[in-house]
Amino acid sequence: MADQPACWRRAIELAAAGLPELPRRGERVAVVGCGTSYFMAQAYARLREQAGHGETDAFAASELPAGRGYDRYLALSRSGSTTEVLDLLERTSAPSTVITADPDTPAVKAADQAVVLDFADERSVVQTRFATTALTLLRAHLGEDLTRAVADAERVLAEPLPEGLTERSQFTFLGVGWTVGLGAEAALKMREAALSWTESYPAMEYRHGPIAITDQRSAVWMFGPAPEGLAAQVAATGGLWIEQDLDPLASLVAAQRLAVTLASAKGLQPDTPRHLTRAVVLRPSALR
Repeated sequence: MADQPACWRRAIELAAAGLPELPRRGERVAVVGCGTSYFMAQAYARLREQAGHGETDAFAASELPAGRGYDRYLALSRSGSTTEVLDLLERTSAPSTVITADPDTPAVKAADQAVVLDFADERSVVQTRFATTALTLLRAHLGEDLTRAVADAERVLAEPLPEGLTERSQFTFLGVGWTVGLGAEAALKMREAALSWTESYPAMEYRHGPIAITDQRSAVWMFGPAPEGLAAQVAATGGLWIEQDLDPLASLVAAQRLAVTLASAKGLQPDTPRHLTRAVVLRPSALR
């Protein structure tokens, strides 16, 4: 986790040098991934549309709708060997690009083009720096100035976690727009690494039922600007409200730290959670 600011800087430099493999302005794009990569795809899809680069949909790689056409498929896969991603890349006729951490993986052969972030690869089963580096690359490619994001990530790695956070046992992560994907990813980190009770929602949806589980055991963590009045409503439940003045991606790094802290307190090994593998390969032919 501590390497993320350095990885983000390299990704920003890579984007500045030009990446013709990535979606061009005006293309209709489907972004796909599994698990963490799917949540990064959700974030990028919203950002790309907000930036005016064209219609962009995000899907779990196994759930691409039938009969919908795209100018390009962009697949995110750290391992490059995930069954669902390979199936999609092998059957699509439109141009495809994969962002991966390993140049010698099946996805690189299956896709038309590849962007390899080998400097952001990681041994841990649980993704942290590859996912955030891939999203940083994509944000930089959209023209964002990410100077603050890097500085904020360095800040959250150096400072203590928000007071009282580690004393809670139920965690809800909220987002708006592109940060909905970040909230989902933060919840996944808490489940994978710390085996914690976590949920995630679009911020306005949280009031349509999920707030009912919030009490003195809970922390509610907002990524990005909160809807008016929501912080007060959470406080009334006894829940701990967390809203940081940070780039939301840097706030995700803080959530990663929380997951590791709680895992360590429980005597768990956050890099190798139970029942999980570094890549999900559902059949041997997926490695051909």
